[in-house]
Amino acid sequence: MASDNIAQLADALSKTHVGDGELSYKGLGLKLDSAESVQDLVREIEQCQDLRAFRLEGNTLGVEAARAIAKALERKGHLQRCYWSDMFTGRLRSEIPTALRSLGSALMCAGARLTELDLSDNAFGPDGVKGIEQLLKSPTCYTLRELRLNNCGMGIGGGKILADALMEGHRESSALGSPLKLKVFIAGRNRLENEGACALAKAFKLMGSLEEIHMPQNGINYTGVTALASAVRHNPELRVLNFNDNTFTKRGTLAMAQALKHLRNVQVINFGDCLVRSEGAIALAAVLRGGLPILTELNLSFGEITEAAALVVAQASAGKSHMEKLDLNGNCLGEDGCDALRDAMDQRDRGDLLSSLSDDEGEPDDDDEEEDEEEEEEEEDDESDDSNESSEEAGSGKEDGFITDDSPTKPTCSAEVMAFVSAPTVERLLQLGETRVTVQHLVDTSNPHKSAELLLKVASLYSDEPEAKDAVLETIDAVLKKCLSGSELQSYCFLSTLLLLMGLFKGEGKVKKTSVLPGHLRCLDHGVRQSYFKADYASLLLTFLSRSRQTLQSCSGARDALISTLEHTHPTHTDKP
Repeated sequence: MASDNIAQLADALSKTHVGDGELSYKGLGLKLDSAESVQDLVREIEQCQDLRAFRLEGNTLGVEAARAIAKALERKGHLQRCYWSDMFTGRLRSEIPTALRSLGSALMCAGARLTELDLSDNAFGPDGVKGIEQLLKSPTCYTLRELRLNNCGMGIGGGKILADALMEGHRESSALGSPLKLKVFIAGRNRLENEGACALAKAFKLMGSLEEIHMPQNGINYTGVTALASAVRHNPELRVLNFNDNTFTKRGTLAMAQALKHLRNVQVINFGDCLVRSEGAIALAAVLRGGLPILTELNLSFGEITEAAALVVAQASAGKSHMEKLDLNGNCLGEDGCDALRDAMDQRDRGDLLSSLSDDEGEPDDDDEEEDEEEEEEEEDDESDDSNESSEEAGSGKEDGFITDDSPTKPTCSAEVMAFVSAPTVERLLQLGETRVTVQHLVDTSNPHKSAELLLKVASLYSDEPEAKDAVLETIDAVLKKCLSGSELQSYCFLSTLLLLMGLFKGEGKVKKTSVLPGHLRCLDHGVRQSYFKADYASLLLTFLSRSRQTLQSCSGARDALISTLEHTHPTHTDKP
């Protein structure tokens, strides 16, 4: 049997690629068990005087064979790139760490300086990470630029070990004046979950050098996503973000949107199958409007996004000159919504950007609301079980999940103003006189829910009686101007929350909706005519209002007047239904 393996190896070696400092046995399907089975391979390693890249992927390596190969690598100090994916098929889990330690020790002994290390598709689990732990901490990996550990089953434990190793390597290399600057990190399908993601987020934040992060399908939800968002913000050269098939929900998406607005080099965003949902999609649209100048690809597929929110994203994407692909497939648009989305892109001559909508889930049923509420409650239970350390790393602070750059200003209002807000009446508003505009001090731009509730309270007092009307509109101006004085993202979040409370779309969890009165719409009609109300905000309102005529049937006159105002006030930024 041994002689058969040697004969197989001899035949395979005749097909290897040797040149440009690369020795490749890629995809040969060799079963390398003993030292004897790799004699010819070892000889080729020894004869390759300037070995810089070594490919072993697609073979299966036993402990003794690994030791023999390692012995040959001890003199290969020029080695920079190791492609060792899919290298342990059929091996016992206990064998793999030993084999990895042998290979790692050889590289350290040789004084190699790696730039690429690929160990993907090796199901070695946390123990396998222990097998490369010392290598990652060593000077051999101080120069590492690309680390690929896709589909390795690392789990939470492996993720923590990996994060600690990267942080120690960064600290030690920094002390020598040349810090580790990892650029590409790939670790999809590893069951990292929140704890593993939070640990790695600390490492990413420390390094600050990443250009690509690929962590799809890792069972990460809001807590881990928010920690990663904090790390993303501290990596200004990021070009590619792939978190496909994790669970963002509204809060995770808002955190990621907050981070993205600080980045200028992102080209590809893949948040497909992440339950971004409508509120999250609107937040991302705000970031598109105000940033991400060279974005080429955005994937928000299978995110439970409804028609109006998808249109807001499409409108924002159409304005990006570098945009090449927008994927909104598998959402909840319905047949009419898909047609509207295609038409919206065609009207801007950007129809080629839109990917297929063949897997659309159709308009959501009313029955889905109860399921969403149950799912939200389960998510909150899961998050409450996470450690305090993870929560702190996530950076959550506001009850609605919105993360702000600045601490909110504390209210500085008189007792009369506070009494009015707690029980608003026209009489109390009139009694406030000129001090009524100080109601704006209760607006916290980082808390869109409370700000929207405050606006609706004041607007509910609207009447045609001149004195009352003037007082209400004066107060509305002060409040609305403050609500829209923050960043583009904060303003979009406020407006989307306002639309949510008015029942114009369904959000996450239980939301107490307002019974919309004509006065609410009259006040908005006044607001959109003012200079503080930007064209993009008018476009957002129009997109939802024009698709929610039935919801506001009881206020049809005020609704139609507001839609008309939106269409005529900012005609170049709106889409008629």
